[in-house]
Parts: sequence; structure tokens; C-alpha cells
Amino acid sequence: MRTETLPNPAHLTRRIRDMVANGRVHAARPLLGALRKMSPPSSELTEIEARLLLREGRVHEALAQLDAGVEQDPAASALRICRADARVQINDITGAAADAAEAVILDPRSAQAKALLGTILIEMQRPTDAIPCLLEAVAAEPGRASYLRALATAQERSGDLAGAAATMDESIRRNPGDVGLRTAAIMIAMRQRAFSQAAALAETARRDGVADACVFGLLGHALSCTGRHAEATDAYAEALKLAPEDPYVRHLVTAAGLLPQAARAPSAYLEAVFDGYAARFEAHLISLGYRVPGLIRAALLAQRPALARGETLGPALDLGCGTGLMAVVLSDLAVGPLTGVDVSEGMLREARGKGLYQTLVQADLEAFLAQDETTWPLVMAADVLCYFGVLDGVLAQVHTRMQPGGLLILTVEELQDEAGEQPVQGGWRLGRQGRFAHRLDYVAQCAGQAGFSIRAATREALRSEGQADVPGLLFVLQRTHHDG
Repeated sequence: MRTETLPNPAHLTRRIRDMVANGRVHAARPLLGALRKMSPPSSELTEIEARLLLREGRVHEALAQLDAGVEQDPAASALRICRADARVQINDITGAAADAAEAVILDPRSAQAKALLGTILIEMQRPTDAIPCLLEAVAAEPGRASYLRALATAQERSGDLAGAAATMDESIRRNPGDVGLRTAAIMIAMRQRAFSQAAALAETARRDGVADACVFGLLGHALSCTGRHAEATDAYAEALKLAPEDPYVRHLVTAAGLLPQAARAPSAYLEAVFDGYAARFEAHLISLGYRVPGLIRAALLAQRPALARGETLGPALDLGCGTGLMAVVLSDLAVGPLTGVDVSEGMLREARGKGLYQTLVQADLEAFLAQDETTWPLVMAADVLCYFGVLDGVLAQVHTRMQPGGLLILTVEELQDEAGEQPVQGGWRLGRQGRFAHRLDYVAQCAGQAGFSIRAATREALRSEGQADVPGLLFVLQRTHHDG
């Protein structure tokens, strides 16, 4: 006679947790049903169910379960941790921080709770406050890669660049096969413009056999930034072999001349670049003597001098608003209400903190213009069209969304002939750093074809790079009072 062996609830619980963690939600669901029949209701079962719902994308259902679970068992720190994760997903960062802090109070030995609180504090732009939490989490679990990566991020954002680099070195030493850590270390060096160091880190990853397409792409970018273009081309070629469809890789490979020129930078490329760059964006631009927002303000006042005397102008659209520098330089003028559009949520988070925009929209600017129904008397495109090669389409889109007589003020990098660069396509060229440059006559031609008249077109230094000015063009365009 055969005897049936009943499954062990503890063993089943571990299996379900592993399945949920690995995304095997369809396999986990029936096992969870079996576990519920075997075990009485508990905070652990509620947390597991909520984790499964989160994996399934059912965030609000998970929150409802967690709210009920916390009410029944307010001392369950695991429920607080899970609810903090859920609240992050709906962008309730304040609520998430409260739950994570309560989890630390309920279980002071929980490295997971401390690491979560530290990560949320980084999201709240409080990296200095995050560091003690993350140091304690790392002390409790020294080899946990995610904790070390978060600590390095907090150190970098608080200005401790040497500490961030040391933390990443330690994390790689403890987790030598983690390609994500290698990439994060390279990105930290890139954001500090330590391109030689970034290239060395990428080369080490390649020698260690821990390199993916992103590592090779970053190696190419770093080598290109140090003028080693032939070596950069080889690195880009390797990246393309590993990820032939990746938009980040393809754009940089195109910039290196290994693929035909693209008409613009892909949205996914821009989002990836600027999400990682957002926290340091303003400080970096200031260090480069960035002049574009001030130039656009001066051009606007030259066209509308009454603004300096209190005249109003709006609503106004800031395309590629980034962290909101245009709103800052216009904040003493009656320009607005302001709408900002950017593809990067990280950039928009920085802009949102300034409190100067009525509306902020995460979208590709061409997609936004295609759906927008507002007619704007003022549109600004500060340093965003350098990610477009062909300009006629986007300028035509802006034209359809403007009031007759409305102003479009834009900047682009000016195309200048340089030895070793790719040939000019029409009136534009994609440079090795992934940005496009344009000839003055090409921009003027596209503007005229779109239906704009040119009020001003000037050559300006946009910023400095490598101790040299970056030449640019500033255009003030006016939508004619008729189409054509």
C-alpha cells in the first residue's frame, strides 16, 4: 500500500517565493492556492500574495491586500517593506518612505528594510541621509550587490566621488561576475567625465569575461571621448554583434560610422542616457559654462521687450525641458503657464522639484506634438534638436501647434568641417558623441519650408568642452499668419 507524503508548508513557501522572485507567476499561483489550504491566514501569506500581485502588475490590488494586512498585524515589518515597494511603483514616494522607516523601527536588524529606506531617500533627493542606512545594510550583508550599488549612488550624489568609486571597486571584488555592477561603475566614471578610467574599467570587464553589449558600447563611447576613435570603432562593432537591435548601441554605432546615418536619436537611447544623468545634469552643465537658457531668455526679451515691464506671454511649451533650467531663467517674467516635455522621467523628477511648471509630460517630443491640441504663442527647444538630424518634420509639427505670430526659439550645434568626421548628409551630421550638428542654411531652409519666418539667426557659443567652445546656432522663428 502506497502512502501519500503531504508537502511541507515551509518548503512550499520557499518554492513559491523563489518562483515569484524569478517571475514564474503562472507556476506560483496554483502553489499559493495549495499553501492557503494547508496554512492558517498569516501576515506571511498576505505578503507572498501581494508580491505575486505586484509581479502580475496588479499594484492596486496588492496595496488593498497590504493595507488590510497592516491593519490586522501592524507589527509585521515584511508587510511594511512590501507596501513600500508597491507605493514606489505608483510614485507615492512619501508613503513608501514612511513604510520603510516603520519597517526599520519594527525590525532594527533588517538589512532589507535599511537598504530600502536608503534607496527611497535617494529617490527623494536626500542622498546624504541615505548613506547611514545603506552603510548599515552593507555591514549586515557585505556581499549584496544591490546594497553596494545603492550606496555608491548615494555617495556619488552627495559629492563623495572617491567613496563611490571605492564602493564600486569593493562590490566588483565581491561579485566579479555581475555585469550590472561593471556597467554601473563605468557609468559613474562616465558621469564624472573620467573617460580614461571608464575605458579602463570596461577593458578590465572584457579581460575578465564579464562584458555585454552595454559594456562594449560604453567602452566605445569612453574611447571616442578620449580621441581613440579607431579603438572605439572596434568596441562598437563588438557591441553591435551582441545586441544588433538595441537602440542605445545602434545610435552610438551609427555615430561611429558603422551604420548608415539615422535621422534622429532613438527615444530609448535618450531615455537611457538622461535617466542616469539627471541627478548630475545641472552641476555638469554649469561646470561647462552652459549658456543656452540665458541665450534664449535674451532672445525672447529682444523680441518681446514689454515682458521686462510685466507683459504676459503664454501658455508656453518647453520641448526637451530636462531638469527645468529654462523655467528657472524665465521665473521672474510673466511667461506661462509652462508645460515641459521630456522623454526622461529622471529629468522630469528634477524639474518637478522646482515647482515652476504647471504641467510636465514624459513623452518623445514628436509623439507629444502629434497628440497635442494646444496652440502655443511661445515654444522653446533648448539644446534638444541636437538629437535630430533631419529637422523638416519636427519643425513642421511645431508649426501646426503654434498660434499665428507665435515664436519658436531653438538652438542647435553648428556643423563645422573637421578631419576624420563622417560626410555631411544634406545640412547635418551625426558626431561621435551621439549628437547632431547642423549648417545654418539647412536650418533656415527647413524653417521656411515649415512655414516660419526668421526673426533672428545668430552664431553663439553654447558651452565649453575640452577647453574649447562648442559652436552653436540660435534661431528665433515666427509662425506666419497663414500656412505657407
